[in-house]
Amino acid sequence: MMLLSGSANRPLAERIAKELGRTLCDVTIKRFADGEIFVRIDENVRGRDVFIIQPTAPPAENIMELLLLLDAASRASAARVTAVIPYYGYARQDRKDQPRVAIGAKLLANLISTAGADRVVAIDLHQHQLQAFFDIPVDHLYALPVFAEHFKRRDLEPLVVVASDVGAAKMARGFARRLGGEIAMIDKSRPAHNVAEAVNVVGDVKGKTCLIPDDMIDTGGTVAEAVRALQQRGAKRIFVCATHALLSGPAVARLSELPVTEVAVTDTICVPEEKRFAGLQILPVANLLARAIRYIHENESVSSLFE
Repeated sequence: MMLLSGSANRPLAERIAKELGRTLCDVTIKRFADGEIFVRIDENVRGRDVFIIQPTAPPAENIMELLLLLDAASRASAARVTAVIPYYGYARQDRKDQPRVAIGAKLLANLISTAGADRVVAIDLHQHQLQAFFDIPVDHLYALPVFAEHFKRRDLEPLVVVASDVGAAKMARGFARRLGGEIAMIDKSRPAHNVAEAVNVVGDVKGKTCLIPDDMIDTGGTVAEAVRALQQRGAKRIFVCATHALLSGPAVARLSELPVTEVAVTDTICVPEEKRFAGLQILPVANLLARAIRYIHENESVSSLFE
């Protein structure tokens, strides 16, 4: 086994390597004067089982780094190359819902396969059907066990797990099964990109602790509307959790002003110090990814991680 990392989330890659009792392979990544990316693997990978750890969060250069690393490992005769992508970018562009738009999620899947990946590992894809965009095996992991272990240490009774929209209902059911409690849902409309409006709350939240789970927080608009709607209907305490902390634009200002007890995210995306605020909890996923890598390397079932 050999572990490589791009520059998108080097600290996470180092924690994964530590969990596996290994060190990261030496890689040179630098920029030419015009901004072009140069990648070189500085150790022999011929015949090795190579895992390249690189989320594809903004900027788009992170995607190019991943593709170049995949190509370098494939051309260096690695036996198998697995792209470990904790956060899969462009996942929201998964269908042609308007005239003359690109399906970015499918395009990125094609690029990753063409660059030389034999397998993909990802956490909480925006939609489950994204796995079908790949013609190679995809191991889709869930951060739910990480969040469940965290929130079990909190006193959440009486708990209501609130789906932020219809698409989050399945995730909300999973949290309710693990933590106990009821389920409610926000009836949401989205008049434009990155704009969300909470229309109604379906379910009883008055005097209860509410947990809003989601796969990502981008600008924080969905979370802000959901929190305001729950507060108006008498929720006692509100917790928010999301796997991927993009925290774009006004997200930090919005979240830091919300009347929530805690916002829990994972470290699939590296959250810089300037985007950290009071009430933000960053939970590690290195153990989850390390176990998945070990099972894949030893040809064991990854589905045991879901139990």
